[in-house]
Amino acid sequence: MDILLAHGYFLYEDPHELKVMKPYPPLGILYISAYLKRQGFAVGVFDSTFRTMNDFKNLITSERPSIVGIYTNMMTKRNVLEMVRLCKEAKLKVVLGGPEPPYYAADYLQRGADVIVKGEGELTLAELIPHLALSGTVQLESIQGIAFLDGDGKLVETLPRPFIPDLSANPWPDREAIDIPMYMKTWKDHHGKSSVSVIQARGCPYTCRWCSHSVYGNSHRRRTPEDAADEVLWIKEHYNPDLIWYADDVFTINSRWFFQYADALKQRGVRIPFECISRADRLNEEVVKTLADMGCYRLWNGSESGSQRVLDAMDRKVKVKDVQEKTHLLQRYGIETGMFIMLGYDGETIQDLEETVEHLKISNPDIFLTTVAYPIKGTAYYAEVESRVLSEKSWDERSDRDLTVAGRYSRRFYNYATRWMVSEVALNRARKQGSVPLRRQLKLWANARIGRIGMTLTQGSRETQGKALHEPAPNL
Repeated sequence: MDILLAHGYFLYEDPHELKVMKPYPPLGILYISAYLKRQGFAVGVFDSTFRTMNDFKNLITSERPSIVGIYTNMMTKRNVLEMVRLCKEAKLKVVLGGPEPPYYAADYLQRGADVIVKGEGELTLAELIPHLALSGTVQLESIQGIAFLDGDGKLVETLPRPFIPDLSANPWPDREAIDIPMYMKTWKDHHGKSSVSVIQARGCPYTCRWCSHSVYGNSHRRRTPEDAADEVLWIKEHYNPDLIWYADDVFTINSRWFFQYADALKQRGVRIPFECISRADRLNEEVVKTLADMGCYRLWNGSESGSQRVLDAMDRKVKVKDVQEKTHLLQRYGIETGMFIMLGYDGETIQDLEETVEHLKISNPDIFLTTVAYPIKGTAYYAEVESRVLSEKSWDERSDRDLTVAGRYSRRFYNYATRWMVSEVALNRARKQGSVPLRRQLKLWANARIGRIGMTLTQGSRETQGKALHEPAPNL
């Protein structure tokens, strides 16, 4: 085996994910697997989703692959570090890729990784695998898109590798390398319908200051509509899922491509209900009507805030009123609306939070999810607040989601703010519906008041706990 591709998402070891039970296959490493196999490499895939860390240990011990390549994001960081440790115990070479390692390259390398792949992995690994087999971790400077430590332990980062220009020249993800029916069964058992994910484009050209672009930069490249539709037809014929999840960052970003893709699906007789992500400024009535005709049952919108001042600070390039109008437009066509709301962006005030609650009442999305802003290294937001970034955990124990910013409202404050926001919006909806029992309304009212009182009592407390993030990594 030339390389074993793996990831660090262990479903049954994550209490939060066990509550959600909506796993999707690791399409990133499946794309790489398909590409490398086409180039003649012997590739294995360890899909950790339904497995255990001990399964991984047993596999690398018995198979002893030449290289282990592990996809890494902030959610899987701690598991990946343990996987790296196990690989080094077995004296195997380790390559890490994904959105997390590029901006923490030295940290991961000092903890055992041999090479970090920055950006897309297909072309880089095809060049890197034979080099590692012949020369090991020396003379890597000519390989674009990687980071490694030289003989003196100094970080070396090579020139960026250009992006793959024609995504449709790539083979489809190597879905047959893993147990797709197990994913579908998990969905079916817990949600009544099976679901399969696809990616029709890579990258996002927008400039939201908190969003990471560590893999695809600010590029945006699309497959041809015909190639994209052929893959969905193949999925229908092989797996026949109840639902499709389009994992593109902004599914309707290019209206001409979108309409061509809708026609390509229709020509192939494919209509599978789906959900996707888009933006208000990339929607109009013709797009929304086409989404409904295609089978879109839910569209997620990164609304983030109801304060135009905060949206402008984020460089979101959207208008609050437009989000509200497009939400209503989607609902008129029978499409559920989901919103992502971010609290705690730098400089946010209580008035901004009040405007967000009012925005949610006016928009009335079918569902909204909240998160408290955290600075992701490599983003413009992180650069703005870097001198104030704090953490109570060591690098090995934390992810960027654990980071906070000195001087902003405390975590307790935002816990109360979230409670107030969720309950206040739900109460407003209940009153409009008129059929919600009074007891339920009273409970929502009480929760909203508790949240608002808690905000008042904690608004004087600011983030001060933790330490700056410049502690040295251990030399291993």
